[in-house]
Amino acid sequence: MGKEYLGEFEELVLTMVGVLQKEAYGAAIAEEIEKRQDRNINISALHVTLYRLEDKGLIKSAFGGSTNERGGRRKRIYTVTNAGFVMLRRMKDGRLELWRLIPQLKMSGI
Repeated sequence: MGKEYLGEFEELVLTMVGVLQKEAYGAAIAEEIEKRQDRNINISALHVTLYRLEDKGLIKSAFGGSTNERGGRRKRIYTVTNAGFVMLRRMKDGRLELWRLIPQLKMSGI
């Protein structure tokens, strides 16, 4: 993987797919982001981001089984690929490296 990077929302969505694992589908991802980040999510923007992450090879998707509660519709379940986990690690390490440079955080031991 080259010097690719993710935008803030892409990183957030990729992280949430990793958090939710087998429960990572559109509505659940949006709800989790809203709950954990206190942030309103546009479901169309979320789906565009999911498609973009899939095009980059960072996630993959497959249809789950149909349920009566969804009127027989199936959920598209997303999972993080190995390339996605590598990207998440690189993003985390990069941010930690920058945070360690902030003098106030060094003094407080964070």
